Amino acid sequence: MATKKIRKISGQPRDGMHGLPFRARLEQSVLAATATYANIHRGSGHYSIVSTHLYEQARKVVLEHLGLSGQKFVVIFCTPRRARILQTMIRPGSYHCLSSDDLYLPLGVRAMAVEKSALPKVASFLTGGGTARLVSRDWVVWKKIPERFEAGTPAILNVIAFARALQLVRHHGKESFAPELSQATTAEEILFQDELTKWSGSELLTKLASGMIGRGMQVPTDSGSKSFINLDHAASTPSLGPVWEAARKSWQASPQVQEELLVQSKSICAGFLGAPASTYDILFTSNTTEGINLVAENKAIDQEPDIEPVILNTLLEHNSNDLPWRMIAGSTLIRLSVDEEGFIDLVALETMLREYNLDRLHGKKRIRLVAISGASNVLGVFNDLIPISQIVHRFGAEILVDAAQLAAHRKIDMESAAIDYLVLSGHKVYAPFGTGVLAVKKGLLHFSDTEKDLIRKSGEENVTGIVALAKSLTLLRRVGMDVIEREEQVLTGKALLALGQVPGITVHGISRPDSPRFALKGGVIAFSLNGFMADRVAKELAGNAGIGVRYGCHCTHLLIKHMLHISPGLERFQRVVVTLFPGISLPGVTRVSLGIGNSEEDIDKLVEALKKMNPKLQRTHIREQMDSFTQSAVQRVY
Repeated sequence: MATKKIRKISGQPRDGMHGLPFRARLEQSVLAATATYANIHRGSGHYSIVSTHLYEQARKVVLEHLGLSGQKFVVIFCTPRRARILQTMIRPGSYHCLSSDDLYLPLGVRAMAVEKSALPKVASFLTGGGTARLVSRDWVVWKKIPERFEAGTPAILNVIAFARALQLVRHHGKESFAPELSQATTAEEILFQDELTKWSGSELLTKLASGMIGRGMQVPTDSGSKSFINLDHAASTPSLGPVWEAARKSWQASPQVQEELLVQSKSICAGFLGAPASTYDILFTSNTTEGINLVAENKAIDQEPDIEPVILNTLLEHNSNDLPWRMIAGSTLIRLSVDEEGFIDLVALETMLREYNLDRLHGKKRIRLVAISGASNVLGVFNDLIPISQIVHRFGAEILVDAAQLAAHRKIDMESAAIDYLVLSGHKVYAPFGTGVLAVKKGLLHFSDTEKDLIRKSGEENVTGIVALAKSLTLLRRVGMDVIEREEQVLTGKALLALGQVPGITVHGISRPDSPRFALKGGVIAFSLNGFMADRVAKELAGNAGIGVRYGCHCTHLLIKHMLHISPGLERFQRVVVTLFPGISLPGVTRVSLGIGNSEEDIDKLVEALKKMNPKLQRTHIREQMDSFTQSAVQRVY
């Protein structure tokens, strides 16, 4: 079915913002959503709960707009390219498609309202973070719809903006969102000018931290209102103030200015990554997961005669850097183990490459790609990419780096490290407006020209996300990645020492700042607490102290089971349990992750809250207060 046109309904507006200009109503709603932004579905903090409700409410808004029943239809949010692929997998007439482009909003959002019975019953065409309930080395329990079709972190704020815009156009018509060219600004002003232009280095870092969108918001706890403490940056980062301003201004940009924004943003990304235009191509994607899937698709069409391709990754990997490689027909996925601190053995890496590619001990199998994380989202360790890359290339393979957890914390130089592919997401670098980057050496992608053009256009439709990412990277470069690294190392060291004083705690991986490899440790700390399941710890921190953390397997099921010594028999039992009882919580770890804006005081409050926990004490009355907080936040947006 063709994309359904946006309809206009007469009547009085219901948004409660009668005194504001029409576009300002949308901006106010999205700013309210940005103030409580966090990653969705798998968090326990106030912000994650609010963002999840706002995102799920967007599905209801789409169905209401189309006049469809939620009993029969489900809404899947995706990019233009994903929507096109999904449409080829379902029968004609079983879906409706709405586009943010029809509203003159450069968000790159497609809302697919699909008959539930028409959706494929097998794994999604795009796999990775969020699509799997449980993962083993050789089997997967997939999530239900719609999450199974929304791989990776979706463009949460863009989806909310799109849904709110649908509500507004019901009364005013889509022309109200057409750019007001008299108020338009230039690409140079959007990307390089802001109220903090005169600052740099540590001073700029302090200014950015104090102006973080959502900082200091009061949230309910069982001991009264407290300022929310965000210790969940590895899941998603809040928006920097100037980044929100750049995103907002992109909505007003003329087509000509949008084209210039894309050109300059691509240059900014290339400069930040040390990926010169003479050597690398920059493609914009929806997130890291889509970037990895694109490389996997490319490998599927890049087959060599008389060779059985092998992909090598590690136990450290996020599902997004594991599941896509399993989908390549005719290929094999093998994994390097990691030590107790989360590091791979370079000798083992060299041995494996030698056996497959030089000594040819495995028949026709050849390792063609090593796909490795730049930093772990559980143990917080940074892989030493230069020696890894040197070993990989010595044996004729290519290297892909998942930089989702790396880009906001350490300097990247793709050319110096000879990295072939690198992927990252904007929502991990203080630009949570739904874009990602695939930086790839020229000549490595073998899609047809038509498909390359579709990939490019799909990613570049989200001008808002691209501008937000470019603005954030510009700000981080003005601060200096060495400054950020130094500040985070100091805070991480103090956090490890403080957590070590909590009775019954086990910090996984590097647990002390005097570790010989502490220089390769970032501000991601996973721990277990005796007497508590990980979900209980996270929920107690939220309800008792207003602290947002994350719990569970963190989309790294293989690593968590390795860390917790889950036996094959228990693993099979877990498979049965999650199949029969999808809502049950499995063993996992609690994760604290630091970012811009965190302080020693945040660590002190975390440790104080952990020390006060009592496994025998059940608190239930805070749930009602948190529900009220969530409903108020939803009403401010919709």
